[in-house]
Amino acid sequence: MMARAPEGAKGWGRASGPFLTLGIQLALTVVAFFFLGRWLDDRFRTTPWLMLGGLALGVTGGMISFFRTVIALGKKEEEEAERRRKGSDREA
Repeated sequence: MMARAPEGAKGWGRASGPFLTLGIQLALTVVAFFFLGRWLDDRFRTTPWLMLGGLALGVTGGMISFFRTVIALGKKEEEEAERRRKGSDREA
C-alpha cells in the first residue's frame, strides 16, 4: 500500500511546477537559436555572424519570455493569496 502525500506537499508541487520549467525553457531557446544561426552560417558561408546573431536573439527572446512568465506567475500567486485571505476573512 502506498503512503499518501500530505496536502501541503501536493499544493507545493502544483504551485512550483511552472517555475521549475523556466530554466529549461530559457536554455533550450538559447541553444536552438545558436544552432539555427550556425546552420545558416554554414549554408550562406557567413561564419560566425549569423551564429552570433542567433545567440543574441536566443538570449534576448529567452529572457523576455522568462521575465514575462515570472511576472504572470507572480501575479497569479498574488491573486490566489488574496482570494485565500478574503475567504478566511469571511469564515472568521
